[in-house]
Amino acid sequence: MGGVSPAAGGGPGGSQPAEGEPTAQAPFPWRGHSFELLAARALWDPDQEVLLVADLHLGKAESFQARGIPLPSDGDAETLNALLQLAHRWRPRQVIVLGDLVHDRLGLTESLRQKLAALPALLGCPLRLIGGNHDRGQWHEGLPQEPAQALGPLWLSHGPDPRAGLLNVCGHLHPVAQLGRKADRLRLPCFAFDPQRQQLVLPSFGALTGGHPYPQPADLWVVAEGAIVPWPAERARAAA
Repeated sequence: MGGVSPAAGGGPGGSQPAEGEPTAQAPFPWRGHSFELLAARALWDPDQEVLLVADLHLGKAESFQARGIPLPSDGDAETLNALLQLAHRWRPRQVIVLGDLVHDRLGLTESLRQKLAALPALLGCPLRLIGGNHDRGQWHEGLPQEPAQALGPLWLSHGPDPRAGLLNVCGHLHPVAQLGRKADRLRLPCFAFDPQRQQLVLPSFGALTGGHPYPQPADLWVVAEGAIVPWPAERARAAA
C-alpha cells in the first residue's frame, strides 16, 4: 500500500476525510506514509508490518467480581479472540499494545497469566506492551512494560504525548463519537485525529470498556457493526 503525501501541517491527505460507504478499513495517509484504520479497533502499519491496539483491560470482570460486583465474564475470550483474528488476517511482525493490557492486579488471575504467556505463540509474532496507567504495579513474565518510544514515523505512547515530526499514536482516552441529538443519540467508539497535535487516538480494544466523547474538535472515524465511517470535524459539529 503506497503512501499519499499530505500538505505540510494538514490532516491525512491534506484535507478532511472523505465521506463514503462504510468499509472494514479506512486509509490514513500521513506525510508520505500510509496506515490503515481497522473497524476491529486497531491500526495497521503496512510498511513496518506492525499491528497496534490499545486498552484491552483484560481481567476487568474478575476485578469487579473481587470487589463484590457480580459482573458476568467470558474469561476475556471475546477480546483475545478478536486480537487473534486480527493477527491471523494481517500476519504482523509484531503486535504492540499501547497500554492498559490488564485492568488491575485483582483481575490478573492465574488463568489470565497463562493466557498471556501463550499469547505470542498464538499470535505468531512477538507481543510488546507500552506501559499504561492501569499496568502499574503489574508484572507479566516475558512481557516487560516499555516506555513511550519512536517506531519509524510513529511516537507510541499510552496517553497523549505529541512529539515534533512524528505521528503520536496513543490510547488511554477511550474515544467515542456522539451521534444524533437528545434522546435519539448514539455513542460509538471511534478513532480521533487532532491535526494541530498530529495525534491519532485509538478506540479501546477491550470488549468490556467504556468510552468518553473526544474532548476537542477532531476528525473522527466511527466504528459500528464491523464497519468504519469517516466523520470529519465539520460534520461532527453540524450533528451536535
